[in-house]
Amino acid sequence: MELDLSADELLSTTRAVRHRLDFSRPVPWRLIGECVDLAVQAPTGRNRQRWHFVVVTDAKRRQALADVFRRAVAVVDPVASRLSHRDMQRMTMHSGSMTRMTSGFQHLYDNIHRVPAIVVPCVEGRTDGASVLAQSMTWGSILPAVWSFMLAARARGLGTVWTTAQGPLEREMAQVLGVPYDEVMLAAFIPLAFTLGTEFRPARRIPRDQVLHRDHWSG
Repeated sequence: MELDLSADELLSTTRAVRHRLDFSRPVPWRLIGECVDLAVQAPTGRNRQRWHFVVVTDAKRRQALADVFRRAVAVVDPVASRLSHRDMQRMTMHSGSMTRMTSGFQHLYDNIHRVPAIVVPCVEGRTDGASVLAQSMTWGSILPAVWSFMLAARARGLGTVWTTAQGPLEREMAQVLGVPYDEVMLAAFIPLAFTLGTEFRPARRIPRDQVLHRDHWSG
């Protein structure tokens, strides 16, 4: 099913879907393949095309990933979890946004084993301890492809949410998936399912003048 969305609608309504994932409907492999076909049209540094998509639909393997997911989110990384005063201001600018986000996370945590497909995008090469240049070249080659995958999924009535649950226990998750950890990074952990309803609205964001800088940094 292709949704009748303009480019602007697609870009502004591709949400992080948690509460509205339909756990009862399997995702056809054909649709997943179509999303990957569009994903790999994204720009890639030096045309190296180091991207891979491991998509898990098998129930036992999804359960194994769910077990790792739940243990991983309990691991506290003091650097990654650090929030600045401005972070907190932006996160709480709109009433109820934190409550909805927390509720959505809890719903996903409780039901992660029920998600019909789990997408783990990967990229060849590791950036552990690498320079900013090396990191940007590697991540800049996988992130556009994953976002294209998520947009393609939205256009087909599918919901996604980028999570970093693979991070704390990446080596263990790689083992579950048979990914050669020393050569390949797991970039994200993305639930994929049809959505309950297809109508989504643009999110409330901070004003443009707080993020758009003309000619030089200001404020």
